[in-house]
Amino acid sequence: MFNRTSLQAAAALASISLLTGCSLFGEDEAEAGNKIVVGTTSSPTTLDPAAAWDSSWELYRNVFQTLMSFPTGSTTPQPDAADCKFTDTVSKVYQCDLHDGLQFSNGNKIDAAAVKHSIERIRTIDAEGGPNGLLGSLDKIETSGDKTVVFRLKESDATFPFVLATPAMSLVDPASYPADQLRTDGKIVGSGPYTLEKYTEGVEAELLKNPSYKGFADRKNTAVTIRYFSESEAMVTALKKKEIDITYRGLTAEEIVDLREKKPENEGLQLIESTGATIHYLVFNAEDKAAGEAAVRKAIAQVIDREALVAKVYRGTAEPLYSMVPKGIAGHTTKFFDKFGDPDVDKARALLRKADITEPVKLTFGYTTDRYGSSTAAEFAEIKRQLDATGLFEVTLEGKPWKEFQPAYQKGTYQVFGRGWAPDFPDPDNFIAPFVGKNNVHAAPYEQPEITEQLLPESRRKSDRAAVTSQFEKAQEILVDDVRLLPLWQGKLHLAASEEIGGGERALDPQTVMQLWELHRKTSW
Repeated sequence: MFNRTSLQAAAALASISLLTGCSLFGEDEAEAGNKIVVGTTSSPTTLDPAAAWDSSWELYRNVFQTLMSFPTGSTTPQPDAADCKFTDTVSKVYQCDLHDGLQFSNGNKIDAAAVKHSIERIRTIDAEGGPNGLLGSLDKIETSGDKTVVFRLKESDATFPFVLATPAMSLVDPASYPADQLRTDGKIVGSGPYTLEKYTEGVEAELLKNPSYKGFADRKNTAVTIRYFSESEAMVTALKKKEIDITYRGLTAEEIVDLREKKPENEGLQLIESTGATIHYLVFNAEDKAAGEAAVRKAIAQVIDREALVAKVYRGTAEPLYSMVPKGIAGHTTKFFDKFGDPDVDKARALLRKADITEPVKLTFGYTTDRYGSSTAAEFAEIKRQLDATGLFEVTLEGKPWKEFQPAYQKGTYQVFGRGWAPDFPDPDNFIAPFVGKNNVHAAPYEQPEITEQLLPESRRKSDRAAVTSQFEKAQEILVDDVRLLPLWQGKLHLAASEEIGGGERALDPQTVMQLWELHRKTSW
């Protein structure tokens, strides 16, 4: 969720169709019935954009509007609510001119004051786990008349347009969203492609085509219902029973492998595979006595067997990761492998003995049961098995729903915990900057001045993202030396859908956020 200019690694989507069919609907019938039901295991944590830096963005992208955005196929920000550009030569003054006739779903107009209000309340509220960290380079916001907004930056940041294109910067109505507190009534007033007609937390969101929307999205359906599942098994069952049309996020490796097979129960289904940049990794609580010990962290890095983890749990739907910057992103390295090599218990034991640690290290590993798919429990069971088998560690696992897990890790409850990361946009900065500094996404200060005060600022002065490789290679060397974060694997995104549904291959933007307007019910297939 950050810096980012050349997005050469934007998701290249490939559709894998299992079956084809024939014409079913006439045009009038198709239009009348063109409502899509989407299933996901990833429900919003909050409906207020000022409080979320997570997959709540999947809903925001469809009900709110941003100044800039990522239309399907775009790898750089394009105009949404405004035309924007830097007006100076050092990338410190960014001006946006609003399009004509924009209004919120309640009829209130979108003007420069509303834009300023939307962004400034993020900084004023500074919600724990919220997106204020994205605005680190912003100094102040000025307005001129009703349509012109000027963002003045503290330092050069050629990637600021990418920040404004994230759903975190959703435009909200000043009359509906207080400047100094979050909205908590379970409702949304936005100006996006859809309106939120009904919402039941953890159960369902009903979206209808917004009649007053003026933006880039070409809506190919009339309405979308999002159903939230706590377990992927129930989601897949609902798909096979035609209770939902398409799944997004949460399929287990076993389910993906099963859906690839041509068998009677898969008849009429298709699997769509996206080459995303999602990563999973461990976070160590440096304030904990055991996890705060560098030798403990390095010993764990020395014995984790990523190959076995991926083979046993993810069955080819993921691959081992030895860098916080994944493959396909500029600046990717294999520095964790370069330093620690293959799993080696003797080397891990030597690291611990050198630190005078002779007894098995007892650690509690926390993970979420409902955010990254049902395979997460099996993943952490395998991690526990590997560490316990060395005789050097005694691991206790604690899995909780995201609503409980997130505040728990933010309070420092866990010695070690697992996180997943789907980028705001595919740039190496987005796999380094969110995790370091005082206000990082883990709510655990990670002071690393060489990264935050030297390497990141240097990289952000360069609009040519291919020219920042050296800065990010150095940053990764520092991360390897610290082992505050330990990358595990890099995955792919999979959508399973009824064969009647089209647009799945176009529904994922460069942020791997579902663009629901691309989905439609085929009139001929």
